[in-house]
Amino acid sequence: MASVAEAPAQDGLDIFRETARDWLAANFPPALKGKDNAMSAVEGPGHLSPDEAAWKRAMGDKGWGVPTWPAEYGGGGLSRAQAKVLAEEMARIGAWNPIGGMGVMMFGPTLLEYGSEEQKREHIPPIARGEIRWCQGYSEPNAGSDLANLQCFAQDQGDHYLVNGQKTWTSGGQWADKCFCLVRTDRTQKQGGITFLLIDMDSPGVEVKPIAMISGMSPFCETFFTDVRVPKGNRVGEEGQGWTIGKRLLQHERTNLSGGGSAFRLSGPSLADLAKTFVGTDERGRIADGDLRARIAKFEMDWRAFLLTAMRVQAESRAVGGVSEVSSILKTVGTRLGQERAELLIEIQGHAGLGWAGEGFTDAQLHGVRAWLFGKATTIYGGSTEIQNNVIAKRILGMLDHQ
Repeated sequence: MASVAEAPAQDGLDIFRETARDWLAANFPPALKGKDNAMSAVEGPGHLSPDEAAWKRAMGDKGWGVPTWPAEYGGGGLSRAQAKVLAEEMARIGAWNPIGGMGVMMFGPTLLEYGSEEQKREHIPPIARGEIRWCQGYSEPNAGSDLANLQCFAQDQGDHYLVNGQKTWTSGGQWADKCFCLVRTDRTQKQGGITFLLIDMDSPGVEVKPIAMISGMSPFCETFFTDVRVPKGNRVGEEGQGWTIGKRLLQHERTNLSGGGSAFRLSGPSLADLAKTFVGTDERGRIADGDLRARIAKFEMDWRAFLLTAMRVQAESRAVGGVSEVSSILKTVGTRLGQERAELLIEIQGHAGLGWAGEGFTDAQLHGVRAWLFGKATTIYGGSTEIQNNVIAKRILGMLDHQ
């Protein structure tokens, strides 16, 4: 039996559900049902149709693209419970969130925690409205897994820094408006000499070169900084605090890369349905290939166990005020399962799953091949699986290095 205190809270959620349902009915174009967020596509920002533009504008104005962010900065100002109700109502009608990208999944939550009031009022509202694209300036040619070895240097020039150096694997750098960047401000310390700067990508001295990938896409870039002026007001936190801020941002990134930030779903057709189409069924209506049937069943069990774990971790994280080192577990398991599913999709379709161009293949099949190849990078970027295992061993299991 619900307590007296619980009843009014539930009544409030029921009222909000009706409000959300009515607003979505009035603002979500039915023609967009089941589509993805064009703002965060790895292929770059595509052209928005009139329906897509209207939907993005409506969600941005409402703040529901970032439902739990503070309303004073353009967010929805919703409670976690209300945000869950909103997600349920969107899923019910096949609506998707048109506000995304690195500003939402990584930089925004970090700035809300570490940024100055002036920085939050400047940068959070355009992220919440989906008006700006951010990229990440972390890895360098000699500072990938050992990120703290970064050498991109910011020289103090009084009211500004002069930045020189190189970043690599800058996702979406060729399309980004701004970059959140880790730079070195002190060469006498490793982690303690790193500072977090915000750099305008159209600043003189910024050069971006896309890197061609095996998937046929070029979402990653090399980024070069040559005497780039960065105002002191674009520094987040204090000098030398960049390592602390940068690690926090990585926790948000890893949670999202695992699938935890995308409503815990994998896009694409059901493996079982696809197998029944391409492999056929036996006299009992099951997938005809018994070995394939068993492997699909195992994947589905592993994926559902992962979803339950991820939802539990999110609930625990909310209780303690944010993401934690457990994001490394989610990242490791979630990305491995994503790769496993892509491999199964290719295997199930046989020759039809290996198309690259030309006639005889559907758009979904051609996209699936590229997604399979692109997915090989997921266990590397955002911190490789090896680095995540180190974090898990040291920070969660307490396995300290022996001297």
